[in-house]
Parts: sequence; C-alpha cells; structure tokens
Amino acid sequence: MRAERLDFPGANGQKLAARLDSPETAIKAYALFAHCFTCGKDVFAASRIAQALTDHGIAVLRFDFTGLGASEGEFANTNFSSNIADLLAAADFLRQEHQAPRILIGHSLGGAATLAVAGNVPEAQAVVTIAAPSDPGHVTHLFGEQIDSITAEGEAVVQLAGRPFRIKRQFLEDVAEHSLRSKIGALRKALLVMHAPGDATVGINNALDIFSAAKHPKSYISLDTADHLLSKREDAVYVANLIAAWSSRYLV
Repeated sequence: MRAERLDFPGANGQKLAARLDSPETAIKAYALFAHCFTCGKDVFAASRIAQALTDHGIAVLRFDFTGLGASEGEFANTNFSSNIADLLAAADFLRQEHQAPRILIGHSLGGAATLAVAGNVPEAQAVVTIAAPSDPGHVTHLFGEQIDSITAEGEAVVQLAGRPFRIKRQFLEDVAEHSLRSKIGALRKALLVMHAPGDATVGINNALDIFSAAKHPKSYISLDTADHLLSKREDAVYVANLIAAWSSRYLV
C-alpha cells in the first residue's frame, strides 16, 4: 500500500487534511470515505477499511472535515451542509488530480452526508453506508440536556466521546432542514446498507428506513456484534472485504 498525505481546499477555502491510500498494483477504482461525527480521517474504522480496500485494488481518499483533525476552520461554525460541501470538494479534488470516485462510503453521520451528496457525483456507481442514521437530525440526541442551553443561549460546550465540542444553534437549525428520503429514492446508484442490529448509538431502525426508501439495486448486510465505531479490527476488515466484493459487480 502507498500512503500519501495531502490537502485540498474545502468548500469555504480552508485547507482540508487528507490521506490517499493506494494499492501497489493497478488501481481499479477510487473510493471517497466520509468519517463519523467528530471523528477524523485517522479513526480506527476509516484507516482499517482503507487499508483493506487497497488489497482489492481500490484507492481510498479520506479526509478531516472542516474544523476537525488537521483540517483548517472552526468546528463550531460547521454543520451538515458544510459536510456535504466538503464531500463535494473532495470529489472534485479526486476528479481533477486522479479520477472521480466511483465508490462513496460513509460511516455514521458521514453515511448520511454521503447519501445527501451521492446524486451530485455522477461518476459514482456504488454507495455504501455504515451505521448511518436515516435522518441527520438523529445526531442531536448526543447533545442530551445541552440542547436546551444551545437553543436558549446560542451555543454550549458538549462532551462527545470524552472531548469537548462547541455546538451552536445554527447546527441544530441546519440539521433540521435536511431530509434524506427523497434523495435516497432518487439515487439511481447501487446501495449497500451495513448496520449492526445491536448498535447502541444509531438504532437498527435507521438501516430499515434507508433500505426501504431506496430503489433496487440495493443490499443489506448485518454487522452482527460489531459496535458503532467498528473498534474491533476483524469487524473493520470484514466490512472492507464485503465492500470490495459487493462493489466489483458495479464497477463496469
């Protein structure tokens, strides 16, 4: 595997830190990976999946959304709309520098953003969601009792995965404006929904909602006992191998 650290301009001009993992052999296709909420491109699941996909000849671009990881910008000023814009910028970067992504992969809220953006990436033939919410507004349950403070005071510091993040009212307002059902129904791309039935962060009913809204070709794969973040190596590798096998049918 060849790994390249790079950056490209995001939707608002800030530099977004990225990593391109490529196979040593010929590249069959490029994939674009969107990480989970407040995570980053180097989160365990993203790195394991990218590494495993290169074994199947698939190059993977993963990047830090604006305000996260090594990317520029202020996280508090971002929202679901800016995530979508960053994904489009990443697809444009691949299109200009290498080849447009033919596989779009999104984990958790990144999966919701991937569903929202897929229709604007015409070259993409296969879309994969991993533990994704069917409604981006689902993420607000992570804010708990702080939602009232955010609404009343305009912002509040929320602890997410043991780290503090400043969440503004504009985030809540933006995420409430997005509905994915019509976009899922209009995908006109192969869709693979992957979800663990015991996911305690994003319930399995979300997978059912996404799957029922989509038209064929569509597939569902249960991730059995995997946790939301795919923290076990064997779960991440299992996901990557299935994505490679499933997508090969559509990379024509």
